[in-house]
Amino acid sequence: MNHLDTLGQILGITAPVFAMVLMGLLLKKISLINDSFIQTASTLTYKATMPTLFFLSIWRADLQSAFNLQLVLYFCVATLVGFAASWWWASRTVEYRQRGVFVQGAFRGNCGVVSFALVASTYGDYGLSVGGVLAGFTILLFNVLSVLILSLYSPSLRFSPVAIARELAKNPLIIAVVLGMFASAMGLSLPQWLLKSAEYFAGLTLPLALICVGGTLSLAGIRASGSSAMQSSFIKVLGLPVLACAGAWLLGITGTNLVILWMFFASPTAAASFAMAVAAGGDGRLAANIIALTTLVSIASITLGIYALKAMGH
Repeated sequence: MNHLDTLGQILGITAPVFAMVLMGLLLKKISLINDSFIQTASTLTYKATMPTLFFLSIWRADLQSAFNLQLVLYFCVATLVGFAASWWWASRTVEYRQRGVFVQGAFRGNCGVVSFALVASTYGDYGLSVGGVLAGFTILLFNVLSVLILSLYSPSLRFSPVAIARELAKNPLIIAVVLGMFASAMGLSLPQWLLKSAEYFAGLTLPLALICVGGTLSLAGIRASGSSAMQSSFIKVLGLPVLACAGAWLLGITGTNLVILWMFFASPTAAASFAMAVAAGGDGRLAANIIALTTLVSIASITLGIYALKAMGH
């Protein structure tokens, strides 16, 4: 096995994804994009282009391979364990008012954008379909757990199962996943002109979403990262993914599925966690610092993790 060739192949997958993130940071720095553009583009991606991409990916897929029950169940259970462990750690090391933000930063990955982009780039159509289904479940789980933990330490937010269920039912990404699975099961066909138009529209998703992630980063936030941000970031990009993937391997999950799990668990903290933290009256600065630090570190940690898994024969 030529380790340099293997590393070069892996960088060929991860480098373009993170280059787009750094491009967003640069474009924001030189004022070619601004907060207004990022807000509009993020909304367009979330409500239109990404649902289109998820729908097409799952509609075209073999449902049996797209819906990998073992992968979905393991990801959900491991996330719950990671959430509980982060909460336990925060209750002993982090001041009360920061605990909700700390825990959210430690478990809520940017799976819908960064992980999905990596899986799609690595495994093509298979990655698009499996990644789309897995991303749909992460949206469900992450939103419920985030609202739960933030509300417990919030001076204003209260946990409401009915309100969460209502929001999830209206989530465009979840709707797209469900419709895609239904269309695949029913053998739906689309006119060629409509399909091609949808493909053009869906093609905007990953570059636009990654640029928006980069545009929200703050170098000042990275420099200002304190102990709480560093601890939460360590859990997110190293502690949780290493332990979760080790557990998966012990349970017999290997090969492509193990690499996909690494890409999902090792993703940086989701940019949406900042807005949720602020809305809950939490420490917005801590949330921003965690996002910035995990995004920077994950460039190396995701690449080296994939390399290690490939070197072990996965």
